[in-house]
Amino acid sequence: MAEVGQVPNLEEMADRLAIIEIIHTYARGVDRADAEILKSACWEDSELDYGGYKGPAHPFCDALPNGLRNFVNTQHQISNTLIRIEGSEANVESYLTAHHRRPDDTEMTYIGRYLDRMEKRGDVWKIKYRQIVMTWHQDAAMSEDFDNNQSLVPISRATHDPDDPSFEYLG
Repeated sequence: MAEVGQVPNLEEMADRLAIIEIIHTYARGVDRADAEILKSACWEDSELDYGGYKGPAHPFCDALPNGLRNFVNTQHQISNTLIRIEGSEANVESYLTAHHRRPDDTEMTYIGRYLDRMEKRGDVWKIKYRQIVMTWHQDAAMSEDFDNNQSLVPISRATHDPDDPSFEYLG
């Protein structure tokens, strides 16, 4: 294993960028409630441990969008990603902040981490195993207030369907 802070070679830099893209793609799949985007980040034989669900990733990815549609919207932010590559495998820790707006005008914020075991097959990295670890969560009354923030009214809104503006840009 390389020393912390060691400058990676070009191949390792490319691997790191591919791994980060997979992590961000999965988050996008969650927020767009899109099973195909979610599955594109996971190998067909990958496993997930979400506490209440422990099992194959692809069936979870197929079911998750229906559950997500119970929320008005969600946003998952990934940060503090540490990657340890050993050949065609990598262990990755990423911090997660997830905001969930409920139809009853409450917000749930979840703070935690993804612990990922990534695997490279050919020239492609994907999630082989993911465990979610909770740090804390909070529930609060909805704080959205367009009466006091009129400049935000004309801004495009995120959705859980293909009407979201990002589909025009990223497909």
